[in-house]
Amino acid sequence: MSGARLLARLDELARIGPIDGGGSCRLALSDADRDGRDLVVTWMRDLGLDVVVDAVGNVVGTWSVGRGQPVMTGSHIDTVRTGGRYDGNLGVLAGIEVIETLMQAGLTPPRPLAVAFFTNEEGARFQPDMLGSLVYVGGMSVEEALDAPAIDGPRLGDELERIGYAGSHPCPSAAPHAFVELHIEQGPRLEADDKRFGTVTGVQGISWQEVAITGQSNHAGTTPMSLRHDPALVAGRIVVFLRDLATRYGGDQVCTVGKIDLVPNLVNVVPRSATLTLDVRNTDESTLRRAETEITDFLAQVAADEGVTISTRRLARFEPVVFDNRVVDLIETVIDERGHSNMRLPSGAGHDAQMLARVCPSAMIFTQSHLGISHNPAEFTDPADLVEGTDILLDVMWKLAHTEFSAHAHEPAIGKP
Repeated sequence: MSGARLLARLDELARIGPIDGGGSCRLALSDADRDGRDLVVTWMRDLGLDVVVDAVGNVVGTWSVGRGQPVMTGSHIDTVRTGGRYDGNLGVLAGIEVIETLMQAGLTPPRPLAVAFFTNEEGARFQPDMLGSLVYVGGMSVEEALDAPAIDGPRLGDELERIGYAGSHPCPSAAPHAFVELHIEQGPRLEADDKRFGTVTGVQGISWQEVAITGQSNHAGTTPMSLRHDPALVAGRIVVFLRDLATRYGGDQVCTVGKIDLVPNLVNVVPRSATLTLDVRNTDESTLRRAETEITDFLAQVAADEGVTISTRRLARFEPVVFDNRVVDLIETVIDERGHSNMRLPSGAGHDAQMLARVCPSAMIFTQSHLGISHNPAEFTDPADLVEGTDILLDVMWKLAHTEFSAHAHEPAIGKP
């Protein structure tokens, strides 16, 4: 495996949509995303992969050897506005490197290998996040996806046409034989526990909603505190409630208010309205539902207390995902065989692998993220870990290509290279 080639490609992709600090901004279906797509597709075609683009712009490059459905890997190349250089990109470029390495070594697997990048994984421009992989597995209709509005106005379908990635391959697509995704952790647990790699057991459930609060705008100096109907106060109470809820629940419960907008947003005016987003996550579905119910009850109570009107809009809702134990065990075995420290852990972030898990055996491999920083130009993973993580991915994909899964067997029969 050529570590130098992998790192050079990561650097070249990061230079598309550059931002201060060495990160990238390639919002889904933007001009920068188009340029990144063109570059990655060029690398796929240089290897002679069969490249298809589906109706929502998902791109799959397949090494069409052997028989049956492919072992697939991949991730995404779209970013948030303040993206780093590894989130998503590592999983895609590592997949290309795996295929190129096997080709150059003259090793042909008994079934095809495929690498994909999925549209709008981040959800930073269109809702929901992981839209492309959700459509890929049939969890959302093509029509609904194409009608999704961007935060800056255009329809997803119109933007696909504009950048030249409105493909003809149908969705949902045929399920792969298996799916494995290499990704940076985007969290601090591996580094904090001094574990080099992570075997990912599943993905937390995610509940996103937008809360709109309407009160009464008034003069900040002349309106007594007792007579105010202040949306900013209500927004603040919601923020504090969510923090208290997460503390009370403990465990894997996390809650975040990531965005607040006030109108008219002036220093000397009581706001007329406030809009904020709630991000609530847990690895347990029943606990996540309980948190949602508490939040709903609190919103009703605080609206009555402060004399405001509150409405909510669902942005995204995904149940927790448990990955296939057979693939999880295989990943852990490969990491152990290669002599590395390892931790089993759930993912706190959403990933395309959780969508593929609906249709085929799936799991993920994590590398460390320094200080747990991600969605930030300061995102950093040791280059040696990027390279070794790709070697782990290669071993896992090779073994999966030799594995025949039984619907009732916990342990796969694993062939040798």
